[in-house]
Amino acid sequence: QAQLVESGGGLVQPGGSLRLSCAASGSIFSLNTMGWHRQAQGKERELVAFISRGGSTNYADSVKGRFTISRDNAANAVYLQMNRLKWDDTAVYYCYANLNGLVYWGKGTLVNVSS
Repeated sequence: QAQLVESGGGLVQPGGSLRLSCAASGSIFSLNTMGWHRQAQGKERELVAFISRGGSTNYADSVKGRFTISRDNAANAVYLQMNRLKWDDTAVYYCYANLNGLVYWGKGTLVNVSS
């Protein structure tokens, strides 16, 4: 099993930046795809970005050109650099990891874009 813990959320002004981190621990040998989803209040959870073990990336259209996902396989960690944040980026951000066909989730970190 894997346990995922996110960090780096907080309050940021529109146009600002935040970097989210997610560290995986537990009985893991190698994690496959890792990524981020988000859920705004009153809305369904949506995919933000994911990255394969080999480094291939995929982004939601709404964040392309503003967000960058990366990972450190040795550290079993995934990161999300968020730039030019907008009001509607406000949400709880959840990281996930695919391990042997099972998907594990973190508990989430709140990103609040507000002036």
